[in-house]
Amino acid sequence: MCDYSLHVFPNRLAVDGEELLVHRFGGISIGLAARADVEEMNRRRREEASGRWSWARIERWFQAQRGTEHQICAVCVPPGAQLMLRDIPKHLQRSHEIAEIEEVRFVEITAESHTYRDAVRFANGRQILLQSLREGQRVTVVSLDPAGVENPVHLELMMAR
Repeated sequence: MCDYSLHVFPNRLAVDGEELLVHRFGGISIGLAARADVEEMNRRRREEASGRWSWARIERWFQAQRGTEHQICAVCVPPGAQLMLRDIPKHLQRSHEIAEIEEVRFVEITAESHTYRDAVRFANGRQILLQSLREGQRVTVVSLDPAGVENPVHLELMMAR
C-alpha cells in the first residue's frame, strides 16, 4: 500500500479516477501524491523563491517554526489496483519493452519489512519498483478493485503485445 519509508508522512487511500504524481518525500523516498497538492507546493516554493513577501508566506514561516507546516500527503494504493502510468522515461521504455503510456497493476513484491516493496506490473509481465519511476510522472487511478474490470484500453494494450 505505502512503502515503509512513507509511514512517517501523513497518508490516505487513493480514490478511483484520481490524478497523482510520482513525488519524492523527504528527499529520499519515492511515492505517490495528489497532483493538486504537489502543484500547490511548487507554487508556494516559486513564490518564496521570488523574494516577495505576503501574509501567506509569513504564516508559513511561523508554521515552520512551530513544526506545524503542511506536509504533502502520501497517497497509498492497494495491491491489484489498476493505474494508467504516463511520461515513462525512454530508458525504461527500451529496457522493459513498454510504451510512454501504459496501463499497469500496482503490486507488492515482498512482505519483508524495511525494504521497498511497492512496484508496478506491466501488461507484458515486467515490473519495476516505484522507486525507479521519475519524479513528476503522472499516474491516474483507473480502479482500486483488485479484481479489476477489463476495459477496452486494457484489452487494446494487451492485443498490441
